[in-house]
Amino acid sequence: MPKRVLLAKPRGYCAGVDRAVETVELALEKYGAPVYVRKEIVHNKYVVETLSDRGAIFVNETDEVPEGALVVFSAHGVSPAVHEEAANRSLRTIDATCPLVTKVHKEAVRFAKEDYDILLIGHEGHEEVEGTAGEAPDHVQLVDTAEDAAKVEVRDPNKVIWLSQTTLSVDETMVRVRQLKDRFPDLQDPPSDDICYATSNRQTAVKTMAPSCDLVLVVGSKNSSNSVRLVEVALQHGAKASYLIDYAKEVDPAWLEGVETVGVTSGASVPDLLVMELLKYLETQGYGEVEEITTANERITFSLPRELRKDLVR
Repeated sequence: MPKRVLLAKPRGYCAGVDRAVETVELALEKYGAPVYVRKEIVHNKYVVETLSDRGAIFVNETDEVPEGALVVFSAHGVSPAVHEEAANRSLRTIDATCPLVTKVHKEAVRFAKEDYDILLIGHEGHEEVEGTAGEAPDHVQLVDTAEDAAKVEVRDPNKVIWLSQTTLSVDETMVRVRQLKDRFPDLQDPPSDDICYATSNRQTAVKTMAPSCDLVLVVGSKNSSNSVRLVEVALQHGAKASYLIDYAKEVDPAWLEGVETVGVTSGASVPDLLVMELLKYLETQGYGEVEEITTANERITFSLPRELRKDLVR
């Protein structure tokens, strides 16, 4: 068999990431540096470094932003408490929260108003989870592990709903849901799917290609939840090995020993030029044949945050 690459499609940037990165770029153009950004705009090392070079300043909390300055909230969303802190410091804010995350926030608010117990499936400490839980702290309980699912308590088992972080593994989330439904048979499903279209599409592409791959390389950063999930999905669906890398230079030549078929994909916060660099490197190692494996065509786009749109029109 000749050496070859199977290239997953869809891969890389989703509409929410595209919008968030463009928001910071346009804010720098329109208002000039510095533009402050709370947390990483998206979980990707290259994107954060590139924007830092152009004058973006990344901070962990709003109290690190000088009073009256401009701050962009990341694609992962923030809690109402963060909006309040920003207002107290007279900060100008641009909210680049992904609209699909905002949808989950609105679900949390709605079901809290109806006095439901909300079981939020997600990873402890992830920014998105903190933002969603912060919308209704008295009603939301985080379910991360099987142990959490076994011990979580609710006030009324007839009035409980699950929501989820948008970047989880679809299969793993359903395992948690089944565990919760064993305990709470009346557990309600979200009004619409919380796991974002891009996350599930990228996982489907990897599931399709993994059985044919000796190795799957996922381009993405270690703090990118959806990128980490792609490695897990590749291994669960038949890839003999899989690794997460930020850059082509991180590929260990030993990984390629005896490998005929390399699968390549990237997380939803990864610019495609990093994938192209990886393909160039693989070509130097004899993997010149590239076949794209397409499982969906994404045409979704999101309009820019309204705070920025109104200034761009002037």
